[in-house]
Amino acid sequence: MSENDLKPIVPKTGQLLIENPEELVLCKPRLIPLKSYTLEKLEKMQKEAIKTLHEIKENQNN
Repeated sequence: MSENDLKPIVPKTGQLLIENPEELVLCKPRLIPLKSYTLEKLEKMQKEAIKTLHEIKENQNN
């Protein structure tokens, strides 16, 4: 190997410094939902079940 064929040494711990920041590409931030679709669906099912339960109790009282 000649002196020009040096391999970079990447540290396994600590910070990695980059000397050419103009090569960095920033991407747009991704928005993630606060609640997953499944959680929203389960909450909707639970609200419907509670509503049905209240309707049944009202019908029994009448």
